[in-house]
Amino acid sequence: MVNGKEGSCYPPSTIHHSLLPMYDILVIGSGPGGYVAAIRAAQLGFKVACVEKDKTLGGTCLNVGCIPSKALLESSELYHQTQHELEQHGIEVGKTSLNWDKMLERKSTIVKQLTGGIAMLFKKNKIDSFVGTATFNADKTVTVGSEKLSAKHIIIATGSVPSSIPGLEVNQETVLDSTGALALKKVPGKMIVIGAGAIGLEMGSVYARLGTEITVVEALDKIVPSMDGEVGKAFLRVLQKQNMKFMLSTKVGKATLGKKGVTLSITNDKNEASELTADCVLVAIGRKANTEGLGLDAVGIKKDERGRITVNKNFETNVPGIYAIGDVIAGPMLAHKASEEGVVCVEMIAGQKPHINYDVVPAIVYTHPEVASVGLTEEEAVAKGIEIKKAKFLFMANGRALALGTKEGFVKLIADKNTDRLLGAHIMGPRASDLIAELALAIEFKASAEDVARTIHAHPTLAEVTKEAALGLGSGAIHS
Repeated sequence: MVNGKEGSCYPPSTIHHSLLPMYDILVIGSGPGGYVAAIRAAQLGFKVACVEKDKTLGGTCLNVGCIPSKALLESSELYHQTQHELEQHGIEVGKTSLNWDKMLERKSTIVKQLTGGIAMLFKKNKIDSFVGTATFNADKTVTVGSEKLSAKHIIIATGSVPSSIPGLEVNQETVLDSTGALALKKVPGKMIVIGAGAIGLEMGSVYARLGTEITVVEALDKIVPSMDGEVGKAFLRVLQKQNMKFMLSTKVGKATLGKKGVTLSITNDKNEASELTADCVLVAIGRKANTEGLGLDAVGIKKDERGRITVNKNFETNVPGIYAIGDVIAGPMLAHKASEEGVVCVEMIAGQKPHINYDVVPAIVYTHPEVASVGLTEEEAVAKGIEIKKAKFLFMANGRALALGTKEGFVKLIADKNTDRLLGAHIMGPRASDLIAELALAIEFKASAEDVARTIHAHPTLAEVTKEAALGLGSGAIHS
């Protein structure tokens, strides 16, 4: 309780030094890791505060990441369907026009609703929220503006920021990062996307659907390198059919900014140099841990060679009582991974014995079709020396997929040949992001392929493709 109020949001200047609060848990950052940790801590009876540098809660994910990008992906897909796919359903429409401002407005409305929802949850759970940048002091207190906060346990959940390319300075007009790509004033005619990871492919597909000429430049010889190889190759072919151009094994050099756009120097794997020109360039080469301005050196918190905070199995840093979760530590930079770590970290502080299985963290690319995976890829399983069996079933053989008009893609399952235990699942197809949950649960509980195959799946559903793939690991799929 501060100034006689609970669950409120205070600018730091409203709190007097003499009222220095002592919290049980202080969370720095209100993204999916931070706000979930704060709520779980409050549920367990702790006195909790959360510091957020921005005026709205939710971090990158809710404000300029996961949520706004998915809103634009959905809107752009509907625009594309109206232009190219409704006729096959017997729906004839006149000339389709794009209202970009309206599309952006819808995105912002969704973001506002969700960030406001977190503020309500903080109030409900009596979590004090402070606006400002948190900096550690040598005595393990935290300065926010001109004030100090203290707590028995402090959780760092400051997330990540976009990685940059030397010599290619982001100005959010002609050179963009993921944040700028969500708020362009108009749809560009040409865009170069540097990086063929999830962010680059998702934002590239948004603008490709809206008519932008997209060229993706990737230093590696494949897209989404962590993806199962067979799925990755099929995914590349699908995106190429959607008029996205790819230049793989290509490195980016000098960028020249002009009045009408950007000219980018590139070099391929044969050391052949050339230039690309576009209205704008999206730099989507990944993200890095956000630790700038935290004052970690003041308390001696250690970082690894990539600038991530090092923690033990309980998420505690080398400084007792200070913890870190989410993108700021090692592991995949995914919102759901951060949220799970937030819950587990707090429960460990409370003396409970929760667990987190990093072998079962789903990864998703929200293009159309979607791509989702969990567990081992075929390449990873082989590298581990596991004798495997694999099976694949196509969506084009599924009645529900045909009715939806989204028949492209497949479910691929990998299992241990000797034990039948499910090891990995990879989906490219409609609603893959939802279908992967069943398979994540199966792997978490060490289910066999037969367990999945003998589970009754409703008909007609897309989930039947999962069942058929599981059957393919045994006596054989029914519908192929």
